[in-house]
Amino acid sequence: MAKRNPGKPIQPSPDLWQELKALKTEHAYVPGAALFRSGQPVQGVYLVERGEVRLLVPASAKSAAVLGKAGPGTVLGLSEALTGAPYKLTAEAASHVQVAFVERDRFLNFLREHHEFCLQIVHLLSEEVHVLYHHFRTLSTGENKTRGKHAPPRVN
Repeated sequence: MAKRNPGKPIQPSPDLWQELKALKTEHAYVPGAALFRSGQPVQGVYLVERGEVRLLVPASAKSAAVLGKAGPGTVLGLSEALTGAPYKLTAEAASHVQVAFVERDRFLNFLREHHEFCLQIVHLLSEEVHVLYHHFRTLSTGENKTRGKHAPPRVN
């Protein structure tokens, strides 16, 4: 079994990426603009094509902590799109960002019609859990000398 690299970005297969991009609408964001905010109702998934997105977790009512950054190849909002839960993170453009947005209903219909991709989605979510586990374990043991430097999962 290959050793898991918690800093390595998690990406969907090229086939899945191309299929999702076929359902997209293009959006551009300037630095500091929010793709979505923690607590907002889920609208869909965001496929980062260009630029860098800062991922923030609520630390208090008035502040947020940087969880990490996401770059090209990242799928944001995946778990929320599947469950219908509000976004758990805030995704904010750290640079000029180009994303492909897929509305939640279109994404769910796509998965209903393309069962072959469902296992890939499960794999992506599983990897997200492992990366987050590593991140929080590192924080709790005080080993994290590079806070915010770990690459986030390539799913949200």
